[in-house]
Amino acid sequence: MYRYPVAEPEIGEEELKNVVEAVKSGWVSSKGKFIEDFENSFAKYVGVKYGVATSNGTVALHLALVALNIGKGDEVIVPDLTFAATINAVIYVGAKPVIVDINPDYWCIDPNKLEKAITQNTKAIIPVHLYGHPCDMEAIMEIASRHNLYVVEDAAEAHGAEYKGKKVGSFGRISCFSFYGNKIITTGEGGICLTNDNELAEKIKILRDHGMSPKRRYWHDVVGFNYRMTNLQAALGLAQLNKIERFIEKKRGIAKIYTEELSSIEGVTLHPEMPWAKCVYWLYSILIDNKKVTRDELAEKLKENGIETRNFFYPLHEMPIYRKYANLTYPISSKISKQGLNLPSSVKLSEEDVKYIARKVREIIT
Repeated sequence: MYRYPVAEPEIGEEELKNVVEAVKSGWVSSKGKFIEDFENSFAKYVGVKYGVATSNGTVALHLALVALNIGKGDEVIVPDLTFAATINAVIYVGAKPVIVDINPDYWCIDPNKLEKAITQNTKAIIPVHLYGHPCDMEAIMEIASRHNLYVVEDAAEAHGAEYKGKKVGSFGRISCFSFYGNKIITTGEGGICLTNDNELAEKIKILRDHGMSPKRRYWHDVVGFNYRMTNLQAALGLAQLNKIERFIEKKRGIAKIYTEELSSIEGVTLHPEMPWAKCVYWLYSILIDNKKVTRDELAEKLKENGIETRNFFYPLHEMPIYRKYANLTYPISSKISKQGLNLPSSVKLSEEDVKYIARKVREIIT
């Protein structure tokens, strides 16, 4: 048990009150008032018209691609540095993922490398707002518009992050969020698809609900899925959503302390925030290129002090199961993945906790 975990949800009386209300109502499965309230409230928070809650973030991505009729013979561009759910959703629908390297300055998919990856079979781009930092959405949307491609935002790690003052999740044709227990707000497990297209929203709902006709119960016009969120989860999520701005403020406060405490250490690159971005620092992340200790040695020594860390994701192209989708070069993601370390970023950390962790990092490295 770590004294300082990488991530930990803050759940209080408001969440408990909502969940108890859901339990007492008898609506504990995929019907009940909290589901629609949560869908509408989260969509409004992001600045999008429609929300369709799902059982997790991965299935939200799957539903988005199915709803856009992406399948066999189509290609979908994904970043090399991301959690496997991004590429897996493309494989689920029978499409071909095309892996692209990341930008060295902010670690998300590099728009300058997108054009080389586009073919006559490309149908969509899935930009991932990695570790809470937005992608360069203006550049991505311009390329997508010019090539008539869908954009499906993977915002699983970036609730409330902004690109030029506009929240991520409001740019793509569909955007997908995760509410897993370590995310900025949580429903335990859970996810959501957001869109401004009413027809798409209705299609996603039908696909999520077994493909059942909304007008004729037990009549199925399409093969659907059971990807529904429960009323209990939505009850938890609605209470969490009421606290999201405080959580983000706390995350940014933690990041500010880390940045101040670690800024002068040779061989440490701090978590970026581009001038056009508001990063929410889902996890405060650093790169270690130090002569005294390696990234893994630092992680092990921090562990001895009760401090949990997490390595960056492996680049997709390095894993044998995805290697056949890698036809470009990936020097940036390879380098950053090997150097990247996520530090404790829980909103339950005190200022003294963060300073202690930073001091231990400094002691070990210097």
